[in-house]
Formats: sequence, C-alpha cells, structure tokens
Amino acid sequence: MSNYYTSEKNTQILIQLMKEHGIKKIVASPGSTNICFIASVQQDAFFQVYSCVDERSAAYMACGLSAETGEPVALSCTGATASRNYMPGLTEAYYRHLPVLAITSTQSIERVHQNIPQVVDREVLPNDIANLSVHLPSVHDGESEWSCVVKVNNALLELKRNGGGPVHINLTTEYSTDFSIKELPSVRKIERIQIYDDFPQITSSRVAVFVGAHEKWTEELTIAVDDFCASNNAVVLCDHTSNYWGKYRILPNALCGQRLYKSKCTQVELLIHIGEISGSYMAINPKSVWRVHPDGELRDTFKALKYVFEMDEITFFKKYTNSDSKTNYYLNEWIEENNKVFSKIPELPFSNVWTAHELAPLIPKGSIIHFGILNSLRSWNYFELQQGINGFCNVGGFGIDGGISSLVGASLVDEKKLYFGIVGDLAFFYDMNALGNRHIGNNLRLMVVNNGRGSEFRNSISWASMFGENVDKYIAAAGHFADMSPCLIRHYAEDLGFEYLSASSKVEFEKIKEHFVQSQRTDKPILLEIFTQPEDESKSLELMTTILKSGNVTAKEMVKDILGTKVTKAIKKYRTDN
Repeated sequence: MSNYYTSEKNTQILIQLMKEHGIKKIVASPGSTNICFIASVQQDAFFQVYSCVDERSAAYMACGLSAETGEPVALSCTGATASRNYMPGLTEAYYRHLPVLAITSTQSIERVHQNIPQVVDREVLPNDIANLSVHLPSVHDGESEWSCVVKVNNALLELKRNGGGPVHINLTTEYSTDFSIKELPSVRKIERIQIYDDFPQITSSRVAVFVGAHEKWTEELTIAVDDFCASNNAVVLCDHTSNYWGKYRILPNALCGQRLYKSKCTQVELLIHIGEISGSYMAINPKSVWRVHPDGELRDTFKALKYVFEMDEITFFKKYTNSDSKTNYYLNEWIEENNKVFSKIPELPFSNVWTAHELAPLIPKGSIIHFGILNSLRSWNYFELQQGINGFCNVGGFGIDGGISSLVGASLVDEKKLYFGIVGDLAFFYDMNALGNRHIGNNLRLMVVNNGRGSEFRNSISWASMFGENVDKYIAAAGHFADMSPCLIRHYAEDLGFEYLSASSKVEFEKIKEHFVQSQRTDKPILLEIFTQPEDESKSLELMTTILKSGNVTAKEMVKDILGTKVTKAIKKYRTDN
C-alpha cells in the first residue's frame, strides 16, 4: 500500500505552507514522535531531506546548509531530550542571523509534568536560540485550524525578518497511522511587505479602509487616505475611536449591526486594516485583508489576512494613489444603505441608546469624548457626532476599569477644550476615586448611566440572557452600590465640587440636556446621572438591531452569525434542560 501525507491537519498545514514559502531543505533525525511529519515530506519530491542521527550535529548541518545557500533550512526531531541537543546549533544560528527552522515534535502538551515517558516542557526557551517560538496543537475545528494557519505563517515569515534568524515550531502529533491523504489542503499564505519589496497590485473594485482605535490624525494622513479612496473606489469604515474625518468617512455600526438584514455593502473585496483594536464589532465580510502597521505583526482580525505592510500609513496610501480619480459608486452605496437605517429609527425607550441619539449631534465641535466598555461605546457608535470630534475608549485591555481616570488625564491637557465621558454604573463605581483628583477642571462633563447592574448581560443578544433573571446574582453583579440610590452619586459628586444633574425619564432629560452639552464653560465640572431599566436597555438594542429586515435572513441565522454556533447550541441546550 502506498503512503502519502499524514491525516494530521496541523502537519498538513505546516507542510503546505513550507512549500508556499519556498522552504525545501530539511535535516531529519530519527524518532517516533516526528514520524507523521517525516513520512509525509520524504515522499514529496518538492523537499530535499537529509538524515542525521545526532541532533546537535543536525543543527550545525542546518547552519552550514543555510549559510552556503542563503535559504531557510528546517530541522525535525522526536520528543524527549532530542530538542535539547539543537541548542548549541540554534545559538550559532541566532547570533549569525541564519534562518534555521527547528520543528520539534511532541505529544499533547497536557501530558507535560505527568510522569509520562518522552514528554518534556518546551514552553520557555533561552532568549538566544530562537526569534520566535510557536506551539501547534492538534486541529479539530475551524478555530484551531485558523490559529494554526496564522501561527505557521508567522513563524515562517520570522525566519527572514529583521535580518533573519532561527525559529522554533513545537508540533503536536497524535501518532496517526493514516497516510492516505493524496493532496495537501489549500492553505492561505500570508506575506509581509516592507518598503523595499515589490508591492502587490490592487485589482479589487470594492475597497474599504477599516480603522480601529486610532490616534489623532494629521492633515497629511487624512489627505493621503482621501486621495487613496478617490483612486481606488474606496470608503473608510469608522467608529467613534477611529478619529478619521475625511471625505470618505462612513459610520456603519447601525447598518452592520442589523440582525435580520445583511447589506451587500458589507461584502468587501479588499479591506485595508489600520489602527488598533476596535470595540465596534462590525459584521463585515472581506474576501482579502491587507494590514498596514509599522510593527509588521500578523493580526488576522477578519480571518482573511493576505499581506501585512510593515510601514507607516502615509507611505502605504501614497504608494497606491494615482492621479486618476474614479467615480466612487461604493461610497454612494454605503451612504444609501446607511440612510435606509437612519430614516427608520423607531421610538426608543429611555436608555443609553436613546440618550446617545439625543446628545450625539449636540456635543460641541472641538470636544473630546471618552466611552466606557461595552454598552456605552456600542450605543454611541450608532449615531454620528459633529465633524472633527475625537473619541477614545480603553479598548486595548478592553476592561471597564480606568475609563474615568483616562478621561480625567486627557482633560488636563487642554483646559480650553470640553472633555465628555459616557460610562455605566459598574464602570463608574470601579473608577470613582479618579473624581477626587484635585487637578480636575471645569472642562469635564461625565454622564453615568445607572441601571444597577452590568446591563450588558441582560441584553437579549447576549448569551448570558439564557439565565434570565438569575444573571443578576453574580454575572451582572446587580444590587451593589446602594442599588440605584438617587443620593449616593449625587452626594459624592457635589462633595467633590461637581455640579450634579439627574434624569429618570425622557421628560426630565429634555430639561437638562442643553445645560450638559453647552459649549460655554460652567463654574464647575458636571456629572449627569441617568437612571434606566435593564429591560429598556435591552429593548432599545433590540429595536436598533432589527430596523431593516430581509426575507432571506432569519433571526436564528443572524444570532449564529453574531454569537457563533457553539454558543447558540449551548443556549439551546440550557433552555431545553431547564
């Protein structure tokens, strides 16, 4: 019987990507744990395999092969102490910047430290034997397969990055005896482009620039992006932390959040990804993604990364700009689809979303606004602010802590600007000590949305809602901090020198909203507390995400799209069992 490739998917992915990246030379040492890899490559004519019994010698052989040819060279060894013998040769490769790829095969790492033969801990490596070390677990689902593809691409690219050097891959095996796979799977190759490389061409006709959280834009960068969009029929997809205010800005969060409607606009052919983490959770489906960032790291947010451009954004956008401006029909499509949503916004109950709808167009130009995670940012992302307002949120660590402190710190920079903050009650009480800082000026305005709990977990689209009111006990942490006391925050704020405002209804809110957003400086900083109910917060979100309906999309399908198949199955099982 003829043997072909192993059935182990992680090994298939590694082999295919080694071929895609042109790594053909392999020095193999004997053993059982690396059989799946070696038996697969030895029958593939693409690879040049050399045998060496002593792993220490094998690593030095790889150094010699690499130095002579200028090519990456792979090593393969079994488990136990075999990999330890690579260290002298890999140290040599590290200091000479030789691209040696050490593939150490291993049993499941869950067996480490369990007195199981031939299992050693490779989790921590000496600093000078590899520029990067990745572990490839067995692949059993789509998520683990995607992770494996990104990790292998990252490892193989690192061999030549910044002058090159050794890289380590810890390859898990389950000792499969199935070698019946005649063809390797098609695997997405990711490439890194640096300033001196040949740049790929843009052939797509529907291009979007997705901007995650971004520092304040310079005029030069805004012009460069606008010129790029004019040349490539492109739009710029933003949330309130993107801070782009050029000609091609689209705020698509309301449109992309529709659970019963999928806009054709979201089928992006090419997505240019810039900025950092986004808290907008936009449901867009790019066919291909190009990430642009000076760090050059692989960040496969949309699971479609093709290129990462290791350079500054201005250099990239100028490279792909020409003097021929095209009719930007894609921009017009987005505007038309967005208008569909905004023309049909229903009557919303008193909630974070409703106050965002009322206040967003009133925040004075030139202001800065900080949002809390997660409901506040989401609610305000639905509605457009005035031109030029910069927004920020602690989306890096993505926790509720520190939002007020960040706002206070920012407000100290320019006492002539107004700094607004929007936070929920749990975020407020988590960080309330910041309001006692003696440097706070009268340019700070803070709105606290108090519903007595983490209302995010009571929202109908949250999978935590499967527990009903039981979610309040511990998950949503209801009932703390005097349980929506009308006095607690008031006394605290006033004792600290704040002007205190409050509202528990739309009527009360209408009476004080103009004062909260007035552009004139008040004598004191202002704290506005609004009291909402979790049912109204959930209802508002439900109404905002079902404005548009499409006959070919069911609510069940959209929930799966948002939460994922595993989560929806868990919810269904829980409700059946209870």
